[in-house]
Amino acid sequence: MDKIKNLEERVGKIEARNSKVELDKAWETSWTRKLLISVFTYLAIALYLKFIVGIDPWINAIVPTVGFLLSTLTLLVFRKMWERYIYKR
Repeated sequence: MDKIKNLEERVGKIEARNSKVELDKAWETSWTRKLLISVFTYLAIALYLKFIVGIDPWINAIVPTVGFLLSTLTLLVFRKMWERYIYKR
């Protein structure tokens, strides 16, 4: 009986961990996260350009923000190539 209870506890812990991993992955790949990071990136660069560099930042801050967004979109393609050709289990 103790073995069964021990196994049930271990399975429960594994299921809880898997649930957390799935949630983390969903967050990492979500558009909400990408858009929030884009907005924060845009604001940080715009404020830097406005107060430190002293130029009109609102258009110039778009470039790195779009670069970030494009990089998050293309990383999935490169990850799949890495999984297929480079990563060995």
